[in-house]
Amino acid sequence: PSSAPPSQGPVFGPRLRRWGLPWLLALGALANLAYPMYVHFDFSHSPDTRSYLRMAAGRFDSIRVTHRYRVLVPAAVAVVAAPIAKVYGRVWPQRPVGQWPLRFAFYLVNCLLLAAAGACWFNAARLAGAAPAAAALAMLAVLTSRWAEYAAGLPLTDSLYLLVFGLSYYAVQRGPHGKWALVVALILGPLAKESFVFLVPWLFWFGRPTLAWPKQLLSLATGVTALLVVHYFVDAQIGASATQAVSNAFEHIENITYSLHRAASPKGIGELLSIFGLFTVIIPVAYWLQNRYRNSPTTAFHASLGWADLGLLAVVAIHMLLSGDLGRMGYLAAPVFCSALALVFTHWRRLVRL
Repeated sequence: PSSAPPSQGPVFGPRLRRWGLPWLLALGALANLAYPMYVHFDFSHSPDTRSYLRMAAGRFDSIRVTHRYRVLVPAAVAVVAAPIAKVYGRVWPQRPVGQWPLRFAFYLVNCLLLAAAGACWFNAARLAGAAPAAAALAMLAVLTSRWAEYAAGLPLTDSLYLLVFGLSYYAVQRGPHGKWALVVALILGPLAKESFVFLVPWLFWFGRPTLAWPKQLLSLATGVTALLVVHYFVDAQIGASATQAVSNAFEHIENITYSLHRAASPKGIGELLSIFGLFTVIIPVAYWLQNRYRNSPTTAFHASLGWADLGLLAVVAIHMLLSGDLGRMGYLAAPVFCSALALVFTHWRRLVRL
């Protein structure tokens, strides 16, 4: 009828629904999960967190060469902490000002960055063929990992590196329309972590349909140049030799033997299984079901996961071997695990009816 009100469009635009809503969902979950870690963590047992707190305070002396050039997150924390420090004591008078504003700023910045990584996982799972609700549920499941709680609640820089992995995986899944994510990953990657060098070949090979090699090289050159500038200014401030970073990189090779022995031990196996907790069991069970009933429609539940996913898992394995920290580095596989879990959740009705 003519008196009917004109039809209105959706409240949220397509881009906001794809990115804003999953980001807010991830942010809400992380803010709840990581808050106790931020408040109650015993920093006396973690030299890494103390190093990043000193960096956020502008002190680079006595910082291990492994950490001193990862300046993006500490710099962002310093900016966020400046206004917080003026009111922190009034809100929480029982806590001495000291490092509490910096710790709170790390909590805020890391939650924001890791939530952005979660939004990348969500969108990559959707591109793999998962339903929206299944992708959201899988994203939340992956964020329940203790390593997400550590990355969001503590003064660490893992959140940025997880975002780089999330952007990289999304860009490869998205194709030409995801070139912006690949460019951002190539620029931020060298500054996020030195071991990004192991992700570069994967990006160059599987990212070819997304962005041509010359443009990938240009983006990577921008990130490497920024890293060299950071090296120059940090080394000049503390009087360090430029060769320290090179020798430190070779020292990580010694961790391979230790990592292999640890992964083969009962404790190491438990650490690997605990990366994603009980959700880890769902993937092999679903895989067994779909192989047992090859003629059923469930055989398509992981059809979108292929060589790119296996290649990314190989890159994660290299990180685990060189680091020696199996669980923490294993969490870098979150994009692939989220997509696989989301596909299982999408087809769960067919699986349980077999």
